[in-house]
Amino acid sequence: MLRRKITMTAVDHRRLEELLASETARVVGPSAWLNDLQAELNRADIVSPGDVPGNVVTMDSTVLLRDIDTDEVEMYTLVYPNRADIANNQLSVLAPVGTAILGYQIGDEVSWRVPAGWRRLRIEQILYQPEREGESSEVADGGSIYWPSRATAEASPDLTITIGTHD
Repeated sequence: MLRRKITMTAVDHRRLEELLASETARVVGPSAWLNDLQAELNRADIVSPGDVPGNVVTMDSTVLLRDIDTDEVEMYTLVYPNRADIANNQLSVLAPVGTAILGYQIGDEVSWRVPAGWRRLRIEQILYQPEREGESSEVADGGSIYWPSRATAEASPDLTITIGTHD
């Protein structure tokens, strides 16, 4: 099947490449699923966080997905494996459906291999996208952080950090 390019932030791309090279990826699951994610990374159009369109699914985006076969609508937040919790709709990017939606846009339909066969989904809505809100993906690991051009940060002597925006 011919697949079109997807859009991904440089921060997400770097972190996902690091994830695929990590011990976590080797322990997590079937190599076919990891190969699928690597294929998505290889064909991605890489953009800076400030340049990603607001209708693209990025890491930490919350999306509504419609199952094309059942018409059921589900809500998920696309997360890194360490935050995955499907009972609370936190979908790992290493899950087949997580890999399937990464980088796609509202209205796109994706088909992806799952344990029971194939699943066909349409991205109905992006309820939250960090880049659209001027925020970054998770940075607890000390990775890159995206600051909107109007953002400021100040640290007081007691190390309290104040973040704000200026006009």
